[in-house]
Order: sequence, then structure tokens, then C-alpha cells
Amino acid sequence: MPQPKPLEAGQPAPVFSFEEDGLPVSSDSLDHYCLLYFYPKDNTPGCNTEACTLRDAWADLEDAGLKIVGVSKDSEASHTKFRTKFDLPFPLIADTELELAQAYGVYGEKKFMGKIYDAVHRMSFLISPDGVIAKTYQKVKPAEHAAEVLEDIRTLTSSL
Repeated sequence: MPQPKPLEAGQPAPVFSFEEDGLPVSSDSLDHYCLLYFYPKDNTPGCNTEACTLRDAWADLEDAGLKIVGVSKDSEASHTKFRTKFDLPFPLIADTELELAQAYGVYGEKKFMGKIYDAVHRMSFLISPDGVIAKTYQKVKPAEHAAEVLEDIRTLTSSL
């Protein structure tokens, strides 16, 4: 499989759904910005760091008008353990069939320690309330991602 070709700013965001507080929610009914962040695997160093920095910045991100939804190919059971272990305040989507990863263009060839394989790339999408991608983050640095997103959402919402 070739390198992923992620969706870009200005493109319509494919619709996704998730559960929050036991209730179904669809992205096409959101009335605020949403960060849809894709990560490779629950309970791995980079994914733990990214999730925890988003958790730690949660209050500021939420105050800025942002909803956060994480996505990986892990199961619901894995996500439940991950959310509980790190006390994550945002929902996680179990994309076990990689439908969302493929729709957003984040699934493709990776190289690690000389091996080539197909996997989900760590990328995020800032989606506007009208369902259009406002920004694509292709080279996410887990420890810095929350601060970068917070700066971007503050810039976007201050111009409203």
C-alpha cells in the first residue's frame, strides 16, 4: 500500500459517529469545532503521551469551543481500559475495520526499524462546525499537539 494521502483543509470531512455518555452522536450534528485525532494503538508510549497532553489541556480546549474525538483500530474494550487508565475525558472510536482511517487518508505504508508495513499514521483533523476540514495535522508530535491545537482553535474562534 502506498503512503497515505490525508484529506486537506477546505475539503468536506467524512461523517463519523461515536457514543458520549452512552448516547450516540454524529459529526454532522456538531455545532462547534472538533479535533478528530487518529493514533496507532492504545497503551503505547507516543499514544499515551498524546492522549494525556490532550487530557491535561482539556479544560482550555473545551473553553475554546473544541470537541475532541480519538480514533484507533483498537476494540471498544481496549478503548475502555485506555480511557479509564488515563482518565480521558473525551470519546474514542473503535475503527476496527479501518473505515474512518481510510476515509480520512491516514492508513498506509510505514517504516519502522527497517520493516515496511501498513498502519494508521498519527494525524489529526480540525473540523469546523459546518463539516469542513479547517486544518490537517500530518506530522503530529505527541507532546506538542495539544498546545498547537489550542493556539489554532483560539485563532479560528477569535475571528468569529
